[in-house]
Formats: sequence, structure tokens, C-alpha cells
Amino acid sequence: MVVRHRKRSKHKYPGQRTWGAGNTKRRRGKGSKGGRGNAGLGKHKWATTIALGNTHFGKHGFVSKNIAIKDVLNLTKIMEMYQNGKIEKKDGTFSLNFKGKVLSRGNIDFPLHLKAIAVSKSAKEKIEKAGGKVELTG
Repeated sequence: MVVRHRKRSKHKYPGQRTWGAGNTKRRRGKGSKGGRGNAGLGKHKWATTIALGNTHFGKHGFVSKNIAIKDVLNLTKIMEMYQNGKIEKKDGTFSLNFKGKVLSRGNIDFPLHLKAIAVSKSAKEKIEKAGGKVELTG
């Protein structure tokens, strides 16, 4: 009796669970990359890290020397503080120390000695017009 074998199809092991790929992550899309982009440079992609040198880890780039002033005060708020009696009176003049920037929105009608980090030009003009003076600190 002669046994004949059928030719295999072009697919390798089509009936098998892995189709000849073994149990690796090959053929599984993104899983074979070990993460996207530069993920894992501190662990499993260490050869890439060594090749890049010091260009990946740490801080790089432009650092602004301008310090952002977060605290802002308008002249209208200063007038409200004056009317509520929250501004101190020393030696016959009202004085205010402010760690921020003073802007010119509103008007002022009393002499004020103001100490602030930054003052806009128009706010300075309005304060000096009312008989006050401005000192910049820092």
C-alpha cells in the first residue's frame, strides 16, 4: 500500500495556535516594540540610552530669566483698601508694601508711599499725580 502525502499550503502551521511564531511577542503589533517612543530608556532600552549619551535625561533648553509675577494689584483695589481702613498711616502718609506688580486700572486720590516689585508707568504717574511716591524693591 502506497501512502501519499498532500503538499502543505503556503501558510506555515495554519491549524496551530501561534502559526509558527512561537510564544514571542513578535507579530503582536505594539507589544514587540517595548513601548512607544523613548519609553524604557532607563530600563530595557539601555543600549539606546548609552548611544544617545546625556541628551535624554535631565533638563535641557531655554530657561527664561524673566520671573513671572503672579500677584497683581490694581489702583481700584488700593482705593478699596484705603476706604476700608486697611492701609497703614505712618508719619502722616499712607504706606503700602506689596510683593507683586501694581497696574493702573482705576484712579487714586490720596498720597501714597508705595513699595512694590514692579509698577506700570501709568500707575506710577497716577500715584505721583496724587502726591505720592513709588519705590521699587527687587
